[in-house]
Amino acid sequence: MNMDLAGKSAVVTGGSRGIGLAIARALMDAGASVLISGRNRKTLDDAVAQLGDGAAGFAADVSSEVEVQALADHAGGLFGNVDILINNAGINPWYKPTENTDLAEWQQIIDVNLTGVFLCTRIFGSRMLERGRGAIINITSVAAHTGLPRAAAYCAAKAGVEAMARSLAKDWAARGVRVNNVAPGYVATDLTAGLAANDKLRSSVEHRTPMGRFAAAEEMAGAVVYLASDAASYVTGATIAVDGGWTAT
Repeated sequence: MNMDLAGKSAVVTGGSRGIGLAIARALMDAGASVLISGRNRKTLDDAVAQLGDGAAGFAADVSSEVEVQALADHAGGLFGNVDILINNAGINPWYKPTENTDLAEWQQIIDVNLTGVFLCTRIFGSRMLERGRGAIINITSVAAHTGLPRAAAYCAAKAGVEAMARSLAKDWAARGVRVNNVAPGYVATDLTAGLAANDKLRSSVEHRTPMGRFAAAEEMAGAVVYLASDAASYVTGATIAVDGGWTAT
């Protein structure tokens, strides 16, 4: 069960905080060199400083094909080759009924959470296919499986990412590139801070989760390191739920 990532290189989108930062730190602890991306330069610089030697940052918006291409080119110049791609960047800025959701609001979530994963996977995956090896891990959500109220665009995007991964597993498995998903439950991050601050909503989530609590961001990292490593060499097209039992109920 070799989970050593020494000598490997990884790119983590949305890696400057929350789940992405925790994943970047875990990949480095396993021996990988890591490039994190994010849209806020200051936040990105602070995260790189926290991670220390072996980490680098590059500002990019995953919904922009030009910026994703620039990210891939920068990673290529930095590492030569990228062995691991973590598609973590995601947003969910609105909590509102579908009938009150504007097309622009829907489109922004789809652009980042679904199209952004497609762009990163296509651009980085093409280079992995040329080499005949690579691991891509998408951070999805329990929203892809059970649905969440007032989050239709977010649910649709995350379900789309998981379906895309299953399709790519069939296309790319024989060519040496594995594509998998990790589906978190409710994690204590900036994305859920508003919900956690509402006593009624927080209590509802805790009651619905068999483990009775929100996860820490660091609790998402173990599954990612496993899927990135040779210990998962026969795993592709899979989704690992790291949700405190949410999807078991």
